[in-house]
Amino acid sequence: MKILSIGYGNFLSANRVVSVLSPDSAPIRRVIADARERGLLIDASFGRSTKSAVLMDSNHLILSALSAEELSAQLSDI
Repeated sequence: MKILSIGYGNFLSANRVVSVLSPDSAPIRRVIADARERGLLIDASFGRSTKSAVLMDSNHLILSALSAEELSAQLSDI
């Protein structure tokens, strides 16, 4: 199993990641709001500003304080 570090001692299974998104656009903010309403949002940013959103194959959305570029670089190294 390959592991992806999303910061502050939090890890994800890299095999289950569908996409890494930047939360700056309005459509992604709507996806975040929808995931929050459905109870599928996990905020792993520890109160810091959200710099990326990771969509999982289970439809969960995980917010991270690491940038999308940092996470995608980790994924390409795996």
